[in-house]
Amino acid sequence: MDQSVGRIPGIEMDLQAALDRQRAAFDSTPRWTAPQRQDRLKRLEQLVRQHQDAIVDSIGADFGNRSRVETIMSEVLPAIAACAHARRHLAGWMRPERRAVGMNFRPATNRIEYQPVGVVGVVSPWNYPIFLTIGPLVDILAAGNRALIKPSELTPATGALLARMLGEAFPPDEVLVVQGDVSVGRAFTALPFDHLIFTGSTNVGREVMRAAAENLVPVTLELGGKSPVIVAEDYDTARAARSVAVGKFFNAGQTCIAPDYALVPDDRAETFARGVLQAAEAMFPAINGNADYTAIISDRHHQRLDELVTEAEEAGATVLRHRDKPTGNLRHFAPTVVLDPPLDGRLMRDEIFGPVLPVVRTTGTDAAIAFVNKRPRPLALYAYTGNAQTERTILDRTISGGVTINSTLVHCAQEDMPFGGIGPSGIGAYHGREGFYRFSHARAVHKPGFFSGFEYLRPPHGAKTKFMLRTLGIRSP
Repeated sequence: MDQSVGRIPGIEMDLQAALDRQRAAFDSTPRWTAPQRQDRLKRLEQLVRQHQDAIVDSIGADFGNRSRVETIMSEVLPAIAACAHARRHLAGWMRPERRAVGMNFRPATNRIEYQPVGVVGVVSPWNYPIFLTIGPLVDILAAGNRALIKPSELTPATGALLARMLGEAFPPDEVLVVQGDVSVGRAFTALPFDHLIFTGSTNVGREVMRAAAENLVPVTLELGGKSPVIVAEDYDTARAARSVAVGKFFNAGQTCIAPDYALVPDDRAETFARGVLQAAEAMFPAINGNADYTAIISDRHHQRLDELVTEAEEAGATVLRHRDKPTGNLRHFAPTVVLDPPLDGRLMRDEIFGPVLPVVRTTGTDAAIAFVNKRPRPLALYAYTGNAQTERTILDRTISGGVTINSTLVHCAQEDMPFGGIGPSGIGAYHGREGFYRFSHARAVHKPGFFSGFEYLRPPHGAKTKFMLRTLGIRSP
């Protein structure tokens, strides 16, 4: 079946009709059992496995060139892992939780039951268009919900593939893909969902939250910001540079948790900067004709990166560029390191989202922590230190969505760990158990025993009320 909606007149009516259909199906159908949810997750996993080549090809077409290995590593494998993890643990997550009953209300029982919220809207981004669609969908289906999905208009081939894939395995009253441009996206986020998850930029996230607020729709916002690297005095500079280069230039830096800038002790900053570029040139000896090096998603994004670097260079920064200058029209942007960028320039104000790494000199770890804390709380933070006390200091004195110690990116790939931002970098977390909870309603259920003290203390209030209050240690009025 054709599972796409959009690019047609009256899109608001069509979107509302799609939402109404899913909500009607949700309201009229018994809640899915654990085996039924596991079956849906199994179908989802099989879809990703069966369409692996098509996923690689469609993303490559949308980017112009996307490293096939990077697509498998960052899209296919984590999507499969998410499905498998949720299937294994779902029955335990669904089990009601016993809670303590206050002395004043005994005999009774308390429990928490996790029930689905209904229909969840998913707005997924272009940089990881499969995983950042399938990942939330795993948690949504595990929690027993239905989903309307709006992929990015910047990855039309992948959006069409998602519509075909999901249409093979799910009826439209369970999972439906909505395709269209920015106007469709605005109409989509204005729908009265039971929950809305958006992954994208902080600026657009503000608009999404504003639209959702009109209908009091709860939101999960996975945004971005400037994720810092702190290199402590004790850590080997060359080793840190090689590690940061791997995370920074993965997907050509088009990752929401990519290292955005590095804070390095003053006497090591230049060595670190040159070490990062050297590591990049070792990973990518050539840029032109290199299938392992991913292109920038659009001409507009490519031009923006060029403007950021040019502005910093004109302000006096030292710019270290890859020895192979990109040619042709594939939108490649070579790995670039900017030493001593102007702190008030766009390079240090805006999220970079590309293969450009600013390196900022500091007087040490304390100064680096102060630098981070003066700026909006980041989605990720990376600390390089071999000293346990320094590690603890950095963790205690900074706040971020997540942290990886002595590496980058990989905290996001842990299925049994929550992923999400804080403040300007996001609201809410998902993945695994936290994702199940995120898209569930924790309903409190209280059941009195053979005797209800609350009902016993009914009017008219007299001696028995005074007696009960005294036994509770309260002076009667």
